[in-house]
Amino acid sequence: MNEATPSPTLDLKASLKQPLQWALAAGLLTALISLLLPNYYKSEAHLLPVESKGIGGNLGGLASAAAAFGVSVPGAEGNDANFVDILNSRSMKEQLLQTKFSYHRRSWLLGAERAEAGTLFDYLGEQNPSRALKKLDQILVASRDFKTKIISVSAETRSPELSQLLVQKSLTQLEAFLKEKGRTRGSAKADYAEARLAEARREMDATEEAWRRFLEVNRNYQAITDPAVRLKGARLENELRLRQQLVTTLAMNREQALLEEKNDIPILNVMDGADLPTEKSRPGRSILVLASFALAGLGTWLFRNRNWVLARVFPEESGDGSAPPSGDR
Repeated sequence: MNEATPSPTLDLKASLKQPLQWALAAGLLTALISLLLPNYYKSEAHLLPVESKGIGGNLGGLASAAAAFGVSVPGAEGNDANFVDILNSRSMKEQLLQTKFSYHRRSWLLGAERAEAGTLFDYLGEQNPSRALKKLDQILVASRDFKTKIISVSAETRSPELSQLLVQKSLTQLEAFLKEKGRTRGSAKADYAEARLAEARREMDATEEAWRRFLEVNRNYQAITDPAVRLKGARLENELRLRQQLVTTLAMNREQALLEEKNDIPILNVMDGADLPTEKSRPGRSILVLASFALAGLGTWLFRNRNWVLARVFPEESGDGSAPPSGDR
């Protein structure tokens, strides 16, 4: 008759001694290694949405209500809908890579702070433009909240000053782009009105010159009995009045078009400017130490008491596996 294999037992106090030793060693080693890791600092700015004009502006309330349910109303987007695309464009980031910055940073936690000056190519340690752009995408992020429409621009680097300068430079480039490239319908109308006004003034000058020459010969043309002279004088006088009215109307239209041009250029409504971060964003050294302490201790404990754990997890397989004894024949 076979005897059953005894079930493994666990002495909790004795089983914790070596795992705690390994956990403390792993935590101490992680703490020492984490001191060599540099601190990263994050600066962030927020832009308020630009008010929509025209039809889109009339749908502001409807768009806000629909956005709360995750529905987008066509035509309800403001002039800032493409701000994120502009900030993330290759041309904008290439300008950032070529911009020179002056800042201070530490190579590691306890290292001395030193002044540095140079482009982002130097900071990223990459002279290849394509690879530098990929690294820049990791430290400079622009996003737009779907519901509130607030645009966030953040930069995370090893220098608080550089993070702030990156965000500020991005906003400056965005504003310059809007002023330089923002040729809207109002701008086109202003250009046309300016050209048409110049042409109308030339026509009015020609009409005035013809009216002047006519009056030099026929000063009191209304008293002249010749109907042809009187008809020509009336026609020239009416033509001059028409040209004067046209010039006045075009001048008013030009001023209105110039106002529309200025109104059509989106204005950056900065809610929170780029701050100078004083607290690091990463690494979380305490979290790393606690995680290594827990993983090392738990892993060691499970390995040393694997038989007891298996017996509790798979009780059916913890027996000797022999067949039950049969009766006497």
